[in-house]
Amino acid sequence: MTSTLYQQIQEFYDASSGLWEQVWGEHLHHGYYGPEGNLKKERRIAQIDLIEELLNWAAVSSASHILDVGCGIGGSSLYLAEKFNANVTGITLSPVQVSRATERAKTAGLETRTDFQVADALNLPFADNSFDLVWSLESCEHFPNKIKFLQESYRVLKPGGLFLMATWCHRPVGETAGKLTNDEIKHLAEIYRVYALPYVISLPEYEALAGNVSFTNIRTADWSKAVAPFWDVVIDSAFNWEVIVKLLFAGWPTIQGALSLGLMRDGYQRGLIKFGLLCGDK
Repeated sequence: MTSTLYQQIQEFYDASSGLWEQVWGEHLHHGYYGPEGNLKKERRIAQIDLIEELLNWAAVSSASHILDVGCGIGGSSLYLAEKFNANVTGITLSPVQVSRATERAKTAGLETRTDFQVADALNLPFADNSFDLVWSLESCEHFPNKIKFLQESYRVLKPGGLFLMATWCHRPVGETAGKLTNDEIKHLAEIYRVYALPYVISLPEYEALAGNVSFTNIRTADWSKAVAPFWDVVIDSAFNWEVIVKLLFAGWPTIQGALSLGLMRDGYQRGLIKFGLLCGDK
């Protein structure tokens, strides 16, 4: 991971995580609004539902040692630790997030079963065959080398372990779908700039990469419809005087991210942005 990108991601989450937690809570990811995206839900319930639906989709019924790649302030990590009575290690590039996740674990009485570290997902500081579940919820879009992340995830998984990922993608491309248009490329470039992303790829490309890494029983799904309403809810919540005041003190990257929420909403509406799921066994 390049030092410039590393710094951009770290600074973005160092600056924005506290505000997000105050406004939205501990889960820094989409919500789930039913297969067609037409169910009305309280926003935090929708985020919990996304975790449960992912586990159900991948048929995860138990896990003892879990790696949460891109753990944020520990939302998924603590949820999974409690649900499965598991030991969970969370990694992020943000020292601010590590500190807050550790505090939250102590408050929840889960400090002995969780560990949060600043670490690079492309060079995981763990031994081979360490985890029976590698979980990555909306972090792979930040990684400049997708196949290296998949290789590292495969390496640290125990034989028989499961890899489960949900990430931002762009629409499929190819002979049938056609190449990305210049306008689509420009739209994606704005998203990359605002949210500190190097690039995203399509879900079929992820599937091919996972196969090359030797994952087996690979399954994918497009949940774009199910999560797309999330951005309208986020935009609505931003039109709040208290939030606006807090934004003013959060720094330019956070302000820019808030001002650009429509990029993601519009990306879903035009079919450019996709919410892709992938799981596979070692």
